[in-house]
Amino acid sequence: MSAAPTASGPRQRGVAGLAVIALVMVAVLAGLGVWQLQRRQEKHTLIAALTERLAAAPGPLPAAAQWPALDAAHDEFRRVSFTATFVAKPDAMVYSSGSAVRDDISGPGAWAFLPARLPGGAVVVVNAGFVPNTMQDRARQDRAVTRLVTGAPMALTGYLRFPESAGVLMPDADAGKRLWFVRDTLAMARALGWDEGHGVAPFYVDLETPVPPSGEPKPGPLTVHLKDDHLQYAITWFGLALVVAVTFVVWVIQRRRARA
Repeated sequence: MSAAPTASGPRQRGVAGLAVIALVMVAVLAGLGVWQLQRRQEKHTLIAALTERLAAAPGPLPAAAQWPALDAAHDEFRRVSFTATFVAKPDAMVYSSGSAVRDDISGPGAWAFLPARLPGGAVVVVNAGFVPNTMQDRARQDRAVTRLVTGAPMALTGYLRFPESAGVLMPDADAGKRLWFVRDTLAMARALGWDEGHGVAPFYVDLETPVPPSGEPKPGPLTVHLKDDHLQYAITWFGLALVVAVTFVVWVIQRRRARA
């Protein structure tokens, strides 16, 4: 008589299949943990670079011939000093509920963006500072900006910044009210006619000084506040990998005991 068939073969294949699944899960989770540690190192490098740029003495504004070579990775937050004249053209306001790089800003208000003409004729957009109020009070914002347009050259110090793009859920700009919700300075320049024929810089300047006697708009120094939760995320991923591995080992041990 032939031997009775046993289920050991299918059982072994089942254990092997689960082992492969567990191994894949552990590898993926551990890989995510390693990736978060790499991101943490990159974030620390970025914070160090930005801190160094913000603390450095201001240099000259890059010449127009250098503008195409500038990018956010290498030039964002560079401190610069230059002379320019605020142009008597419509300003733009960017609504804000606060600031991630200004410790002295809180509550609703708007950032005042104005075109400033360089001695060579090109235009640089300047974020002249914060006007604390609701976005509906345009009269207060206009009064604050009017004080800056004197027609005389001014010595300005600030930080190079680069335009933002609107997200999917971001409200559309209202060019009629000169109200934006992101710092899309190139769109502002097109909509409000800031280009005077010599071109508009592909960056803008967050003004640090001078501060108007009235205090509005309110410029000021920037500080780095980048979120750094990567170590917590890495611990979470490594913990999940350990849970999967331990759970599989415990299951195998219990299974063998049950068969003994």
